[in-house]
Amino acid sequence: MPGRASIRSAWEARMVRAVCKVAVRSRERIALLRPRHGILICQTLLWQDELRDPGDLAPTAPVTDRELELAEVVMRELPGVEVDQLRDEYRHALEQLVEVKVSGGQLAAPPEPAPAVDLMAALEESVRAARAHQGG
Repeated sequence: MPGRASIRSAWEARMVRAVCKVAVRSRERIALLRPRHGILICQTLLWQDELRDPGDLAPTAPVTDRELELAEVVMRELPGVEVDQLRDEYRHALEQLVEVKVSGGQLAAPPEPAPAVDLMAALEESVRAARAHQGG
């Protein structure tokens, strides 16, 4: 029987992908098995009944030239994401909640929601700040 390395090499050469089932936390999931960077990657997918119809979530207004230009500037000017600086805020908040409940403490009232932000103005400000930071 061929080893994983030979299977991965053959799959890479022929661009083969496989759909499979895996057990994750006592639950069966559907997954995609594919070669990448010299190893086999198993990426879980959603079952058909877990997919939602997006309905009318698509924008009804066309994208303006100004919006498109601003999006292109944002992609050019803003720095990339430092992945090691990202945190799972939901998990952190959940862990704090569990800790308070286990210790018998009182739960704090949820914070007031922040007011709505004008996204175009925020994008424009981000671009200005990025340009100023880059010296131009």
